[in-house]
Amino acid sequence: MGAVKCWILCMAFDILYYKYAFDCERLINMILWGIFISAFLIGFSGAMMPGPMLGVAIDGSLRKGWIAGPLTVLGHGILELMLIIVMFLGLRDFFSNPVIAGLIGLFGGVFLAWMGYGMIKSGIKKTVSLEDQKGSEKAGKGNLTLSGALMSIANPYFVIWWSSAGMESIRRSYALGLIGVLFFFMGHILSDLTWYTIVSTALSRGKKLINDTIYHRIILLLGIFIMVFSIYFINSGWKMLKSI
Repeated sequence: MGAVKCWILCMAFDILYYKYAFDCERLINMILWGIFISAFLIGFSGAMMPGPMLGVAIDGSLRKGWIAGPLTVLGHGILELMLIIVMFLGLRDFFSNPVIAGLIGLFGGVFLAWMGYGMIKSGIKKTVSLEDQKGSEKAGKGNLTLSGALMSIANPYFVIWWSSAGMESIRRSYALGLIGVLFFFMGHILSDLTWYTIVSTALSRGKKLINDTIYHRIILLLGIFIMVFSIYFINSGWKMLKSI
């Protein structure tokens, strides 16, 4: 009888153990996909805003076809991957400091709020247009991959974003280790690849991608999303500083 009770207890323990392990695995997967989706949406909002890199891709698509978009993003992505590796390896201990982590959260949230406000303002006042985006002749005729990297380095917005919102995103992703950072990078770079491929494919075929009315509405909606996400960053940073 004692052996039967022992067997039942062991079976119950195994069931609870595997159920707990399954629930933990499911929770981790949900968090990872949350990181991926948020990185995709935030990155997509930045990718859609007019800038020098978009101009290079548009010029390149008129000569080299749809591949101009992915080639431009390749250079941009290599630069961002190198930056993420440096931040991941050099700032791991730095992120564990609650004061630093709180300040990064606040600064990153404020920058995202400024970014979201600019997008909402541009969408309402209709001050941005895809039709006006043309890169310089020199940039367009060179190596598109190299041009993508150079246009990123030369863009002050790129540096500011990664020193604030980008750093906070990596800090949060690192809570799950390297896999979390990897999911963040995949979601972030996929947004660039998706948008630039769509733009270069449409223009290489002589088609208008979307009219400015739809474009302005998309910018407005993404701006609202960024504003909401900035509140989350600011609130989290403030809580960390208050807990010290």
